[in-house]
Amino acid sequence: MANAAPADPRGDAFVRAQTGYLAHLRVERGLSPNTLAAYARDLDRYTAFLRARGLHTPSAVGEADVTAFLEALRTGADGGRPLAASSASRTVTAVRGWHKFLHAEGLTDADPSAAVRPPQVGRRLPKALTVDEVRRLLEAASVDDSPICLRDRALLELLYATGARISEAVGLAIDDLDAESGCLRLFGKGRKERIVPMGQYAWEALDAYLVRGRPVLAAKGRGVPHVFLNTLGRPLSRQSAWAVLQQAGQRAGLTGSGAADAGEDGRHISPHTLRHSFATHLLAGGADVRVVQEMLGHASVTTTQIYTKVTVDHLREVYATSHPRARG
Repeated sequence: MANAAPADPRGDAFVRAQTGYLAHLRVERGLSPNTLAAYARDLDRYTAFLRARGLHTPSAVGEADVTAFLEALRTGADGGRPLAASSASRTVTAVRGWHKFLHAEGLTDADPSAAVRPPQVGRRLPKALTVDEVRRLLEAASVDDSPICLRDRALLELLYATGARISEAVGLAIDDLDAESGCLRLFGKGRKERIVPMGQYAWEALDAYLVRGRPVLAAKGRGVPHVFLNTLGRPLSRQSAWAVLQQAGQRAGLTGSGAADAGEDGRHISPHTLRHSFATHLLAGGADVRVVQEMLGHASVTTTQIYTKVTVDHLREVYATSHPRARG
């Protein structure tokens, strides 16, 4: 009997194709080792699924096979762990990238994944505080008139009054404040500058901090220009600002910022919560969505429009409880 042909030491057709693709991602795309490892796991699961369907080469794979794999990801029908939409989406992205690469390299005649789209990841609506909850939160930051409490109240007032990101607030410099115009200058993503108005309550809290709080903190440091300082006179970090909000939230009887601090209602509060509340309350009060977009520093109005959904839900609730013929 004739001897069988020796096995290719590089593995079967799937293994060779996967190795080539990962090498492409590492060399040409410069992906990190962690990302490459995640892609390798995704493709290992995919090729195991294909082998179980009796397929042995990438060129034998059809669109129906890719679609069936997507279903298996969500249900665990392939024996693997069922994945949420976000994880399944990443896996399908790896699969589509692999097939696209093989087709571009001439290793397959077609791309069977071209028409297969990752599952839509449900976009969670932002959780906004009520106006009363914001009031309680701000008041909880004012335990006394110490420099730290004056700073904390000014910080939270500013976050809610302007919708600033936490990184924008802690990066704020004295020269960015213009009390005469009632506006301040924020630097967003990519150092993109925008001018944002700020209300009287926030200016009063900020003025109290700048006059009676910041000089005490600044005396311990080396004259940094930042508005918000820590106890050593250095710029306040994002982590410390997060802790300021968490402590105020606990004192106000609201939920904490992490899973361990979640209240019975399961809600969480983060610095972004005040940004969400800022946008939601403005739109609920009749502000134009493009004005809110400008104040938030969103590049696209589409990003801002997620807040209009929150407002519409509120309008439905008001209508259902107020209109005499809203319910049968």
